[in-house]
Amino acid sequence: MAHSEGLIERLYRERYVGFRNALAPVVGSREAAHDVVQGAFASALGDVRKLRREESLAPWVWQIALRIASRERRRGTQIELPPDISILDEARDPALAAAIRSLPPQRRLVLFLRYYADFTYGEIAEALGIAEGTVAATLSQARSALLDELMSEEVAR
Repeated sequence: MAHSEGLIERLYRERYVGFRNALAPVVGSREAAHDVVQGAFASALGDVRKLRREESLAPWVWQIALRIASRERRRGTQIELPPDISILDEARDPALAAAIRSLPPQRRLVLFLRYYADFTYGEIAEALGIAEGTVAATLSQARSALLDELMSEEVAR
């Protein structure tokens, strides 16, 4: 059990920022995301016996975080699911922010998990209950749609 607790602590040190950044659009702010991530890791430490495989750790903690976010939503806390892109700095790249906002929710979520939370394809698949091939296809579709949107924006200028 001490080994698993050490893994959870290491995951927290290595991936806290990614988890917070991926959850901020889900819960509406970085501060709220911080609270959700803290709660998810605290819950994971308390339920470490439920962890079946070490490689499942990040998706398991992500699922806990999403449950906490959903519970907050039911309590009436203003949470937007699926995520929008409020985490992006619109002033820095408004075209990219608009392009990401135009993506369907599932593509946006997979994109956030890959590039903001730094999840592997396998971790995304496990966290969302989909096949790795679906993750790859969804990311490919998202990148293609972003490229098309950004290219059409560039041509319009």
